[in-house]
Amino acid sequence: MSRTAILVSCKELPSGDGDDDAVVPALTSLGFSVSWAAWDSSLDFSSADAVILRATWDYAARRPEFLAWCESVPTLLNSADVVRWNTDKSYLVELLDAGLPVVPTSLVSPGDAVRFPSSEFVVKPSVGAGSRGAARFAAGADASAHVAALHAEGHTAMIQPYQSSVDTEGELALVYLGGIYSHAFAKAAMLGSTMDGSGLYLTEELAPASPSADAVALAEDVLDVASALLGILRAELLYARVDVVRGADGKPLLLELELTEPSLGFRQTDPAAATRFASAVRQQLA
Repeated sequence: MSRTAILVSCKELPSGDGDDDAVVPALTSLGFSVSWAAWDSSLDFSSADAVILRATWDYAARRPEFLAWCESVPTLLNSADVVRWNTDKSYLVELLDAGLPVVPTSLVSPGDAVRFPSSEFVVKPSVGAGSRGAARFAAGADASAHVAALHAEGHTAMIQPYQSSVDTEGELALVYLGGIYSHAFAKAAMLGSTMDGSGLYLTEELAPASPSADAVALAEDVLDVASALLGILRAELLYARVDVVRGADGKPLLLELELTEPSLGFRQTDPAAATRFASAVRQQLA
């Protein structure tokens, strides 16, 4: 039985960034007719069996419009409710309040008093993609100007102590497909990286990785808690990427939970991962 799948991108990256190249033949081999389309194109997405968010990396500047579009697509993966929750990083505070080990996070809205950590720290917008608007500051620095600049652009500022392990170990990204662990890859420090030619994201140095048991345990807990907060089953998430760093005590901390349009590291893992992705798409439709 033939089904249609649309991989959703943006006009600057009409066919994604290359990470999903292997996904197209994998979906085709499992009976899908596959095409790419920018989310804000004139295409009628409602007729597709699966509409899969992959490279919609311009959404941050147009989030209300993007969310309205998401809600208009009945077969969107992941769902519009998931996207709304996940595209504002205030979800990290919810996960922190739920008792998960999360990189300490504070949110500063316009008019709020602001206190900066005594150690190195990072300031970034709570709504953003590709590390745009993120800046690293030395211990004792006054980042008020950067916070004010984010506020002037309509953002809530998010402040986190910088995790020095990123400089030596980078980040670990654990990928789940249909709620089940698939693979992992390592990401080098991004702050200070150069912008991609599209202007939408910073370039990343990625490599295959084998996650430690404690990192996997954290990722499992994160998915369980996030699913409970969203009122869904883990299996209802076509994909999830759990980004983990090591804290000063060496224990894993959640840096971000990516449920909207993350790179999934298909170029950094075994070829069968693309087939696992395609199989997870079929699971969603079942």
